[in-house]
Amino acid sequence: MRASLVQRDDGAVYPVLRPLRSADEPSVVEIWRRAVEATHEFLSPEDIDFYEGHIRDTYLPALDVTVAELSGRIVGFLGLQEHRVEMLFVDPEAHNLGIGTRLLAHAAARHARLDLDVNEQNPSALDFYRSRGFVETGRSPTDGEGRPFPLIHLSGPYPR
Repeated sequence: MRASLVQRDDGAVYPVLRPLRSADEPSVVEIWRRAVEATHEFLSPEDIDFYEGHIRDTYLPALDVTVAELSGRIVGFLGLQEHRVEMLFVDPEAHNLGIGTRLLAHAAARHARLDLDVNEQNPSALDFYRSRGFVETGRSPTDGEGRPFPLIHLSGPYPR
């Protein structure tokens, strides 16, 4: 994967950002699953199956989804509902290449403020958002489905 990435002279990776197409949905769901399996150790396989159904059947059809493409392959996506980031996932093979940062910047360019939730048990995601100017605005003891996965509510980005 890394050998086929598009890089410019400065070494940065520049994905093509574009709206989700219906034909992209299987790839996006697969990226979601691989990313969750790599970063959400607190979820059981049954939990992942449960949420995958919601991603495919509820979230993707309802959200404004932008995909990041490198060399014709989708490597990440962000789902917005107005100024709320409902999903931001990057293929684990493309982690630490700036894909998530570029998707988040694309959303921030469209909205003065973004709100989002992060699982408390996902410290790497929390660090990612905090390092990009997001601040904690609250907490919930359960996720949006009422399951025992506490959420941290964030808002931003704010200048650091």
